[in-house]
Amino acid sequence: MSTHSYTFGPKGADQSAWRKLTARDSVVRRLDWILVLAPIALAFVGALLVWSATRNRTELNQGDPYYFLMRHLLSLVVGLALMGGTIWLGHRRLRGAVPLLYGLSVLLALLVLTPLGATINGQRAWIQLGGGFSLQPAEFIKITVILGMAMLLAARVDAGDREFPDHRTVVQALGLAAVPIAVIMLMPDLGSVMVLVVIVLGVLLASGASNRWVIGLVGAGVAGSLAVWQLGLLDDYQIARFAAFANPALDPSGVGYNTNQARIAIGSGGLTGKGLFEGTQTTGQFVPEQQTDFVFTVAGEELGFVGGALILVLLGVCLWRACAIARDTGDLYGTVVAAGVIAWFAFQSFENIGMTLGIMPVAGLPLPFVSYGGTSMFASWIAIGLLQSIRVQRPMSA
Repeated sequence: MSTHSYTFGPKGADQSAWRKLTARDSVVRRLDWILVLAPIALAFVGALLVWSATRNRTELNQGDPYYFLMRHLLSLVVGLALMGGTIWLGHRRLRGAVPLLYGLSVLLALLVLTPLGATINGQRAWIQLGGGFSLQPAEFIKITVILGMAMLLAARVDAGDREFPDHRTVVQALGLAAVPIAVIMLMPDLGSVMVLVVIVLGVLLASGASNRWVIGLVGAGVAGSLAVWQLGLLDDYQIARFAAFANPALDPSGVGYNTNQARIAIGSGGLTGKGLFEGTQTTGQFVPEQQTDFVFTVAGEELGFVGGALILVLLGVCLWRACAIARDTGDLYGTVVAAGVIAWFAFQSFENIGMTLGIMPVAGLPLPFVSYGGTSMFASWIAIGLLQSIRVQRPMSA
């Protein structure tokens, strides 16, 4: 009896196209759709909050009440395209491009210190591109530091040469992170430095490096912070922010104005809020930077505890799915990349919301996916793309 092997689908020249179509369908099916829909929901909530905060700000919106709303939605569309491109490239393919990406991100950060840089709210952290657009290189540095440290820490472990990263590898990884951190400190952008330090700690913990490194870095960070304070290396506005944090009643019409007005806005919202576009603190423009750093105050005032809780739940869903991806990936490189993104999103969300509640100092950090800001939106969706790539490329049995 003769035996025959049968294959489904077209044959010959069309078979290659069929395989590509099947592979594309497999990628779509293996995406973590919860981790796509939750950030999209956050971005749409953010669009409503940004619209409410800016529709009457004629000095900012150029007379168009939809100006910030449309730009926020445009940033979302571009961000989704960047996520798709990141998934298509794959985190493993990007591994080979890390040196180039790292160099470009540091170069952009250095350009901020040249006449091309722009100062906003005391921070020289942006590059003006014209047409009302600007670029904040520190957002992209978060990504390249995660990828660069993961590449170094996981190289010998994934190759089977070692069980954990050795001390020499850890030193190299810390050196890679130290360069952009030093550049960002010169801006100065203390908020981004704080996020990068937390990313470094999260990456080291996930890599399996000796806990002595983590303990030593925490101790060095505390000592360094005290030294910076004692030596007077902080700018006046940064000192004022920490003073207002330490004493919330300090000068409510001066250095404590932002946090005082933020607490009033959130506290006045009650359980269900005053209604979208009905917040007196928001329409009265009492809270500064309400479309960016203090966007959570709009949610607290107009959507109340329910609206604020919805944002927290959606952020928690993002972190939950990211943790599941970090747990299930089959290589250390993917685990470390996912852990870096988790540390980034978790700390930045906590800092942003915490400063509006008065439990964290004001640090000028956007709320991921919610705050207005193109660079932040782009970087956040690239990070989601990295997480999705790790999930898509994991072994089928994982």
